[in-house]
Amino acid sequence: MKNCILFCFASIFAGFACSAPEKSSEDSKIPELSLEIIDSLDLKVLGDPLITSVSESGDSFLFYNYAFSDIIITNSEGEIQSQFNKSEDIPDSYQIMLESPGFIGNDQLVIVGTTGIFIYDLEGNLVKKIDHPESLGGGGSMVFPGKSVETIVLNGKTYLVTRSLRTRDSYPGEQKYYDTFRHFELVDIATGSSNEIVPFEQNSRFLDGMGYYESDFWPALEAKNNKLYVALAGEPTLYRYSLNPEGAALDTLVNLTIPGFAGIDGTPRVEFAEGIVMLNGSTSTIQNIHIVDDKLIINYYGGISTEDNAELSKLYETNKMEEAEEMYFRLDSQVSRGILVFDLENLAYLGNLSLPKNADLESFASGGGYLWMQKNPSEEVEEDFLRIYKVKLTGK
Repeated sequence: MKNCILFCFASIFAGFACSAPEKSSEDSKIPELSLEIIDSLDLKVLGDPLITSVSESGDSFLFYNYAFSDIIITNSEGEIQSQFNKSEDIPDSYQIMLESPGFIGNDQLVIVGTTGIFIYDLEGNLVKKIDHPESLGGGGSMVFPGKSVETIVLNGKTYLVTRSLRTRDSYPGEQKYYDTFRHFELVDIATGSSNEIVPFEQNSRFLDGMGYYESDFWPALEAKNNKLYVALAGEPTLYRYSLNPEGAALDTLVNLTIPGFAGIDGTPRVEFAEGIVMLNGSTSTIQNIHIVDDKLIINYYGGISTEDNAELSKLYETNKMEEAEEMYFRLDSQVSRGILVFDLENLAYLGNLSLPKNADLESFASGGGYLWMQKNPSEEVEEDFLRIYKVKLTGK
C-alpha cells in the first residue's frame, strides 16, 4: 500500500467569481502527445531509496533512503555526490520527517520535520532553521516519488510552500476545522515568517457536512511564475491561485474528468476523535502536479472503491493479513492510473496518457524539462540499484 507515516504526541491512528479554462475550438488542433523513455540513471545503493526532487537544471537528483534515513544527492549519471543523515539525535536534526526533501535552487535543500523547517547545503551543513508557526500537536506524512517542498520567487525573494501543520484548536469532527483550515504555509526564507494560505473553497465537497481523513484532501501542488496550482487528493478539481507575499487569490477553477476515478465518501463526524490522525492510502487521489515547459501535468490514482475498501478494512481488523494483502494487490492492479496534460497558459485539456511500462505507477519527479520515473523493482531478482527513467513528453 502507499507509504503513510503517522506521528502524534498524544495518540495515533493508522461567493467569488473565477474564470474557466479556454477550450480548443477544434479537436484537430490538439497535439498528439506521448511519453518516451530516452535515457536512465542507476543509483547503486542498498535499502529503500525514493527519488524526491530534481534540480531545476536537471543536473542534480535528490533521494531519501527510508531503510537508513539517508539523504543522497547524485549527478545525472547516478554517481553519489553527497550522502548524510539528519534524523538522529543531533542539534541540526529535523527528527521525524513530515515532507520529503526538495531542492532550493541548485545548491540547497529543505526538509520539513517535527522540530522545524531545515535548510542544508548539499554537503549536509545546516544553513538555516525556521520554527513552525505553532507547536505541533500531531500530524502525518504521505510519501510519493517526486513529491517534496515547493519553492517560488515573489518580488525577488524566495519562499517555501509547505503543508500547513497548525492545529487551529480543532479536529476533523468539528465544523470549525473545515471553516478555519488552510492547506499551506507561505514561508519567507529570509525572515522565517509565514502566512497560512488556501482554504477549502466555496462549493468544495469537503464543506458538505461530512468528516474527512487528511488523506482525502492531501494536497498536490506546483508553483511557478507567481502561480500556485493545487488539487486536493480525492476532489477532481484543479485550482489555480495568484500568489503574492501576503497570500493567495483564486483565479481559475477547472473541474476534471478522470477515467476510473472512484471518488471518495465522507465519514460521519462522530467517528473522529481529537488528537487522532487518520490516513487511507488506497482511495482515489490526485497525487502530484508538474510543470514541464509549457505543459501542466496531473498525476492521478483512480483508487479502490468504497465497498472494496470496507471489505479490506474488515480483513485487516480481524488480523487476516495474508488474505488482506492478496486482496489489496489484486484490487490495486486494476486501478486506473495515468496523467492528464493541460496547456499551462490557458489550462486547455490536451490529453490523458498512460504511464510507461515498467515504471513505478504511483508518482514521479520532474526537472530540467523532463519527467523522472522510478523503474519497478524486479519480482524475480533482488536488485542492488534503483533505476530512474528520463522521460520526455512529446507531441506531433
